[in-house]
Amino acid sequence: MQDFRSRRKHISSQSKIALYSKIATFLFFGLIATVIITIFLFFWYSRDLPTPGKLIEAQSSQSTRIYDRNNTLLYSVYQDQNRVYVKLPSIPKYLQEATIAIEDKNFYNNQGFSITGYLRAIRNILVYHQLSGGSTLTQQLVKNTLLTNAQNLQRKIKELILSIQVNKTYSKDQILEMYLNDVGYGGPNQGVEAASQTYFGEDVQHLDLAQSAFLAGLPQDPNAYSPFSGYKYYLDRTQNVLNAMVDSGYITQKQAESAYNEIKNTNFQNNNISIKAPHFVIYVKQLLTQEFGASEVENGGLQVTTTLDYNIEKYAEDQLKTQIDGLKVYNVGNGAVIVRDPKTGEILAMAGSKDYFGDPSPKGCNPGVNCVFDPNVNAAVVNRQPGSSTKPILYSLAFEKGYTPSTMIMDTKTDFPTGDPTDPTYTPVNYSGKFLGPVQIRFALANSLNIPAVKMEALVGVKNFMQLGYNMGLSNWNPTPQNLSSVGLSLVLGGREVSLLDETTAYSVLANSGIRQDPIFILKVTDSKGNVLYQYHPTTGPRVLPADITFLTSHILLDNNARSLDFGLNSYLFLPSHPSVSVKTGTTDEKRDNWTIGYSPDYVVGVWVGNNNNEPMNQAISSGETGASPIWNSVMSYVLKGKPDKSPTKPDDVNALQIDSLFGGLPYSGQPTRSEYFIKGTEPTTVSPIYKQFQGKTYYVIRENDPVSTDGQNRWQIGIDNWVHDNHSAADYQWYPTDDLLKSLNISPTPSPTPGH
Repeated sequence: MQDFRSRRKHISSQSKIALYSKIATFLFFGLIATVIITIFLFFWYSRDLPTPGKLIEAQSSQSTRIYDRNNTLLYSVYQDQNRVYVKLPSIPKYLQEATIAIEDKNFYNNQGFSITGYLRAIRNILVYHQLSGGSTLTQQLVKNTLLTNAQNLQRKIKELILSIQVNKTYSKDQILEMYLNDVGYGGPNQGVEAASQTYFGEDVQHLDLAQSAFLAGLPQDPNAYSPFSGYKYYLDRTQNVLNAMVDSGYITQKQAESAYNEIKNTNFQNNNISIKAPHFVIYVKQLLTQEFGASEVENGGLQVTTTLDYNIEKYAEDQLKTQIDGLKVYNVGNGAVIVRDPKTGEILAMAGSKDYFGDPSPKGCNPGVNCVFDPNVNAAVVNRQPGSSTKPILYSLAFEKGYTPSTMIMDTKTDFPTGDPTDPTYTPVNYSGKFLGPVQIRFALANSLNIPAVKMEALVGVKNFMQLGYNMGLSNWNPTPQNLSSVGLSLVLGGREVSLLDETTAYSVLANSGIRQDPIFILKVTDSKGNVLYQYHPTTGPRVLPADITFLTSHILLDNNARSLDFGLNSYLFLPSHPSVSVKTGTTDEKRDNWTIGYSPDYVVGVWVGNNNNEPMNQAISSGETGASPIWNSVMSYVLKGKPDKSPTKPDDVNALQIDSLFGGLPYSGQPTRSEYFIKGTEPTTVSPIYKQFQGKTYYVIRENDPVSTDGQNRWQIGIDNWVHDNHSAADYQWYPTDDLLKSLNISPTPSPTPGH
């Protein structure tokens, strides 16, 4: 019996040995098979894998960022992703540590993958029938940049293979840098710089512990943890990040508590779709596209520093919206403002409408066709009728031709021939509806009188006037035969359209002593690696006018006393704190456009108000009191606040002289006098030839020859004679020289006053 038991025990031992042997053999060959299969799968899945080097290429698709001159971010231009690449040293240590603590605490020690993570992933497959979890930072980087988000075993194998390769190819710091610049933080924001700007409105390098912990928690579920989701799930997530940092020894518990309290009281900025200075930015983007191409602008990571001063821009936008909204009773729907530096041409502000984000009006109108207010149209670059705002150009030309600020022109109702059989005469009227008679150029320009301007245009030539306007920056005024055929003497009263941008260029010539500086929008452009692609270097533009000419024009435009005849002494054209600012208005027929443009040696400010569909405004709009001038006054006061008042620089060849206040010659026999500036060689050397002595009396003999009449009629003189008859009775004998006096001067007698005059 005992032998039987011993034998049975022996057989049992042999069976166990055989079983173990079989198991060992199975395991051995299974291991070999596993190795072979693993090698096979490795090579099989490796055959079409992207190379780890493509990680660098993946980082090359970056957002173009547009900044103002003071580094305020205006807009991030991107096609699908908003991303700006930053180097690891520029990323706060807190943000690096927070990311590692919550996402991959063994990051610096693992080989690009985690065994425990894969075991957890296998469990999820077997138990929950899903593939998730187990990803290191390296694996997440590989998945985001080199693979798809497909949830299958094939992608997971590829992810493992590539993670091992990436871990061998790059240093841990390089991998962390690429990860932080690639991971999604919600919406289109890729990378920590875009996220920092979106949520906090500042560069990533300035983030503190609380902000860093918040960002580190976002990638797990950006939608759920967004502070704009309507919930505050981000608070618990930030708390988890801070706790992980404490557990990893990066921060103390006290620091974590302080950071959590800070994030609870943080007012987040939602800059995902924000754009500052939209009309300016869109204009700059167009310039960039022309220079570098659309693809480079959308994905090239250009860093663009513009000329804009956002503080000035924001103030201009606010004033434009507030004051235009206050002009509804005047049927004013829109406006535009430009501020620029006349010495360089740099555009400091460009508000192209009262509210880029507003709704077109009236409700139901067709944008671009018939809207009174069309928010997205940049009215600052659209051609509109300038009214009288081009008169300073005309009189600058007159000064070049030898006329002076004391030159007298008769402001009288005058018919000008048009050459059009259906409408043979053009009869302009003054803004006030009155005619002032003898007016010197200083007062004609300062009060924007129309008849003297049209007469001067006839004297100097429409083509010459148009040519000077073109030379000064009015791009629509190129005096080609075709363009000249479409204008006439009405040119000086708004007969050919201009843009506010071009008008401010022309006025910059006056502010800059005759030098034209074309508009500059961009100061610097670098690529994503910091290489400079464009750098603005200030240069001196062409001289368009002599400095003595621009001084005369500028001095007239700052003369508040001279313009008081029409505007009074307390209009919005006068800045008590800066009385040396030059300014001019312009209003078109039927009040469709209203302009105010003024300047100092340091700033040009231009304002237009009107309606996008060219609908007339209320006729009560009054230059100097309503419309563009109050907006201009506010913006100009803002840019000059705290700065000294600067007068135009007087050239050495310009001197002041006492003259006769009425007719502009040297002082005459007790008549009132005033001081006037003259360019050397143009000052009067005698009394005005209008004064004539005859038989012990002084008479005024005023004669103007009509240079544009084609039928032999002297319409200018007819207008003068009618004005005299309307404004002076026969008792004012000096206005009615005797026939004998006229005969002695070989002048035809003046008709006697007629009934009704």
